[in-house]
Amino acid sequence: KNLQLEAAAITHEKDRIIVNEYQQTNVAHIYAVGDVTNRVNLTPVAIDEGRAVADNVFAGIKRVVNHEIIATAVFTQPEFACVGLSEDEATNRFGIENIVIYKAKFRSLQQALPAAGPRCILKLVVAKTSNQILGCHMVGNHAAEIIQMAAIAVGMGATKADFDRTMALHPSISEEFVTMV
Repeated sequence: KNLQLEAAAITHEKDRIIVNEYQQTNVAHIYAVGDVTNRVNLTPVAIDEGRAVADNVFAGIKRVVNHEIIATAVFTQPEFACVGLSEDEATNRFGIENIVIYKAKFRSLQQALPAAGPRCILKLVVAKTSNQILGCHMVGNHAAEIIQMAAIAVGMGATKADFDRTMALHPSISEEFVTMV
């Protein structure tokens, strides 16, 4: 309300300023990023949207923020983290027959000999025909750190074959993502 959007003739719906893929409002020289667009209200998203505006306006680089590959984490015990589509989202979008789910469980080396303690659970959601990684999910120690690195691969359009070609760091939790069958 305090932004006086009507005075600037900026289109909005209730608590959301409408922007295009380049963060541009209906007024060509006015941009909006972050919570005022009410899409994904996270600080790193707002920062990247702002950087994208700067790239587009000042550096002449046409860049669009991909809101579908935002890595997220829940810092609980155990941690949960993910990037990309969930199994349900992929099923709804592409159909169950067009996705493949890979899962793994892993017990860290420090817990291996007593065969006790928590296991990590990992999942990849993969497009059946293109083999592209659609989602990467993990519950367990260091999930946020591992998923942050997986987000690079998912953002680059990595395939299951790309993951499979990656040399595993043994023995580590993250190696499970590159050895799933």
